[in-house]
Amino acid sequence: MTATPGATPTIVLVGHGMVGQRFLEALAERGLTATHRVVVLCEEPRPAYDRVALTSYFSGRTPDELSMTDMEFIDAHGIELYLGDPAETVDRTARTVTARSGRVVAYDTLVLATGSYPFVPPVPNKDATGCFVYRTIEDLLAIEEYAKSRATVGAVVGGGLLGLEAAGALKGLGLAAHIVEFAPRLMPVQVDEGGGAALLRTIEEMGLTVHTGVGTQEIVVDAAGAVTGMKLSDGSELATDLVVFSAGVRPRDQLARDCGLTVGERGGIAVDEQCRTVADPHVFAIGECALAADGRVYGLVAPGYEQAGTAAATIAADEAAFTGADLSTKLKLLGVDVASFGDAHGTAEDCLDVVYSDARSGLYKKLVIGRDGTLLGGILVGDADAYGTLKAFTGSVPPVPPESLVLPAGAGESVQLGPAALPDDAVICSCNNVRKGTIRGAVTEHGCSTVSEVKKCTKAGTTCGSCVKVLGQLVTAELEASGIEVDKGLCGCFAQTREELYEIVLALRVSTYRDLLDRYGREDARSGDGCEVCKPAVASVIASLAPTIGASGYVLDGEQAALQDSNDHFLANLQKNGSYSVVPRIPGGEITPEGLITIGEIARDFGLYTKITGGQRIDMFGARVEQLPLIWTRLVDAGFESGHAYGKALRTVKSCVGSTWCRYGVQDSVRMAIDLELRYRGLRSPHKLKSAVSGCARECAEAQSKDFGVIATANGWNLYVGGNGGATPRHADLLAQDLTDAGLVRLIDRFLMFYIRTADRLERTSTWLERIPGGLDHVRDVVVEDSLGICEELESLMAAHVAHYADEWATTIDNPEKLARFVSFVNAPDTPDPVVGFVPERDQMKPDLPLLSIGLRRPDGTATVLEGSAQR
Repeated sequence: MTATPGATPTIVLVGHGMVGQRFLEALAERGLTATHRVVVLCEEPRPAYDRVALTSYFSGRTPDELSMTDMEFIDAHGIELYLGDPAETVDRTARTVTARSGRVVAYDTLVLATGSYPFVPPVPNKDATGCFVYRTIEDLLAIEEYAKSRATVGAVVGGGLLGLEAAGALKGLGLAAHIVEFAPRLMPVQVDEGGGAALLRTIEEMGLTVHTGVGTQEIVVDAAGAVTGMKLSDGSELATDLVVFSAGVRPRDQLARDCGLTVGERGGIAVDEQCRTVADPHVFAIGECALAADGRVYGLVAPGYEQAGTAAATIAADEAAFTGADLSTKLKLLGVDVASFGDAHGTAEDCLDVVYSDARSGLYKKLVIGRDGTLLGGILVGDADAYGTLKAFTGSVPPVPPESLVLPAGAGESVQLGPAALPDDAVICSCNNVRKGTIRGAVTEHGCSTVSEVKKCTKAGTTCGSCVKVLGQLVTAELEASGIEVDKGLCGCFAQTREELYEIVLALRVSTYRDLLDRYGREDARSGDGCEVCKPAVASVIASLAPTIGASGYVLDGEQAALQDSNDHFLANLQKNGSYSVVPRIPGGEITPEGLITIGEIARDFGLYTKITGGQRIDMFGARVEQLPLIWTRLVDAGFESGHAYGKALRTVKSCVGSTWCRYGVQDSVRMAIDLELRYRGLRSPHKLKSAVSGCARECAEAQSKDFGVIATANGWNLYVGGNGGATPRHADLLAQDLTDAGLVRLIDRFLMFYIRTADRLERTSTWLERIPGGLDHVRDVVVEDSLGICEELESLMAAHVAHYADEWATTIDNPEKLARFVSFVNAPDTPDPVVGFVPERDQMKPDLPLLSIGLRRPDGTATVLEGSAQR
């Protein structure tokens, strides 16, 4: 049928990706959806989703959670959205678009947002069984199913952003993953040689194999046409069962070519500064399919959003122009922060580089500075916290020396610039081109008082989210500058901070959450049930002070049981398929052969997956909830106890073998690690605690990456605090040196109890040390010099904890009432959860997880569902 427009002009949008959705929002903002008929032809079976975060599907994010489309918005604005029905032809003379279903839609304005397609190198057998691209949710589904059933090794062609994400996904699926990159380094567009080296080291430490400086010449297949390997340009061969091509993208401009629109020599629909095609004023092109007026095709979402806004403004007869865009990016690849901004590669004449590099920690920071001190650009690998601030200063002279901006916290005279130092014209959110002045105006002129309100008002922080931290700082600073009291309460139930609640509980001996809420909660929260923020936070405070305030230290006792997070609720870590992991404590990593045999027998008898952790323990995965007490009983009978891997408490104290075995060791690090772990076991804190003891300066236990770390010296022990590994690494700071055994323990006691007393909820020691006024110097004054006169109290609190410690597993298995909670179904306690299943892998087992379910809407309105299982 042909849809004939009447008096109402019609806008047809071809493509409904992230940029297409932003265009619809821009139309609505300008009132065009009220005056125009808007029709969207979408090729994919679902509306716009967050393609930037596509890989998060493999970490548990569902397609619904990836969706960027509010169907209420679509309905409210009368937008006609046709899924799974792409445009196939355009008749520019008749001004009609014909869809795959045969639907013909007449248009007054046509907007092409067809995006891009993956580039697959023209190598032999590129279409063989086992070859994939990495672009859509359907691609991920196909890769996942093939990897689970037919592959053990996977290779990714391309070491850019999507290539690294694809390799991480393959590794997460249990494959040995390889990355093949033709350039001499990973992410050659975003980082330079130094940044590439830091990124390479970190990624290789994750277990991925990287091949740089080589290209793919041929895909090797077997007689059935399935992938068995790759031939590389250096003459080598790589055995692999699965290949993912992620070698860049090309503008999807075939529809435009077929209807005679002008395209660039290397692709892209040619448009002017208003995003109108140069060949037809009734047709616009935006996003990755467009060749902008400056001669570039932009592959980032931020320029696409700007083009969408420009096109909508032009259709509304408003003045707007897209003349180019900032290509700054901040990414998290395989858990590693990577950012580049401005003239990152230093192409400007007479520019200078200021570089900080720490290969061991995978840190690389480079700032490009002009002769006059102007910040021109930079590259950050491993730690990109300063990205938002540094990017905003690009093009100006920062108020502090550039070398102080690249030093990490704890490594010299580093300077952390706050948002107050930024000029009003500094771009805070590059995705939506929101400046500091606009954010300030949202607070002062539009009455916004929270980050969520500012996000809704300005759209800042609503896309990639990398600016949200700076956004929050700006909102708080502006409110305080306006004389508005900023609510720093823990949550909607308590106006006090966690630190203030700690002091109330300690001073007034408040031993229950209910008493605290009813006496000190906000008026409208008293007699209520509390919330998911304050309940576990208060539970942690009460548990850490239990012996002193007369409360039970057992987290499943009485009221405490209802306050716990899911992991504490069952004293085990919940895994992605609904099973649990069990981690017994192995102090200092020292274990007897009999202990190893016991763990092995338990894992064998219960069919558990076993893995040695980074904290020198043995993790047993796959326990059903009803099996937990049975497993604990056998462990406790063998002399083991809970390792508290599930709680915000001390996890482990790692150690090297020290002077007992190592010819370089100067102190007995194993003994000290065991002593510390047994002393602080079960200590509840705002966040998890990790520690390590190294027997000499060679630092094999990595003590300087821990919340508190100890390194042996010829004269005793050096104590380091505030270290952190993970996604935001931080070197620990030296608190004191050449301590005796007793002096070391005394300072750790004080440090931990002061941290527990003053930290915010879920705040690691590294963040706390940087946030607390005075930083390390203040902490040293308090815990070493006793400047506040509280050290005796801190030591007393720790002594009470040590004296009253009891193993939670042993306490539970001795209590029939508590054992009743460990069932899948209360009304059928002997029935295991049928959803919890496993399949074999590498002589062990792994979760049998359902593959992605996809609902497909056909052009005729009927639906079908595709689904699968890892067992297939």
